[in-house]
Amino acid sequence: MSTDLVVSIIADDQPGLVDSLAQTVVDNQGNWLESRMAQMAGKFAGILRISVSEPHSSSLQEALEALQTRGMKVIVEQAVDESAPATRALLLNLVGNDRPGIVREVSQLLARQHINVEELSTECTPAPHSSDMLFRAQARLQVPTDVDIDTLTETLESLADDLIVEVSHPGA
Repeated sequence: MSTDLVVSIIADDQPGLVDSLAQTVVDNQGNWLESRMAQMAGKFAGILRISVSEPHSSSLQEALEALQTRGMKVIVEQAVDESAPATRALLLNLVGNDRPGIVREVSQLLARQHINVEELSTECTPAPHSSDMLFRAQARLQVPTDVDIDTLTETLESLADDLIVEVSHPGA
C-alpha cells in the first residue's frame, strides 16, 4: 500500500535545489508524481506530490524535513481523500487595471459560490501605450455543476467596469 505526501518548499534561489529534493525522494523510495515550482524575488518555492510505500513513508518524511539544514524551509503533509461533490473544471482568465484588493474581491466571489481554486497565477504588467499597470490572472477552477457559467462571468465582470473575464472549459 502506498501513501501520497504533499511537500512545500521555499529557499533562497540557487542551482541544485531541485536536484537535492529529487535525490532525497529517490534515496527514500519515493516517486515524484507532480509539482509546481517557480523562482520569484530571489526565492525558489515549490509544491510537489510524492507517492511512497507505507514502510518508507516515515523515513522519506524525515529526510525531506532534514533538508532544512541546507537552508530549505520544508513542510510535509499526508494527502487527503479527494472525494468531493459533483463539479466541472473551468479555466478563468481576467485582465483589468490593477488596484489593491482585486485578488480578494475575486476570491471572495468564487468562495461564496463554493468554487474551488485549484491553481492561480497572477501578474501585473505595464499596459501597452500607457504607464498604467494591468492585472492579469489565470486560474483553474472546480465549479459546482449547478453554477451557471454566464451568470458567473457577469458577476465577475461586475467587480469593475474595466475587467475582462473569460471562462472556458479546459482544452476549448
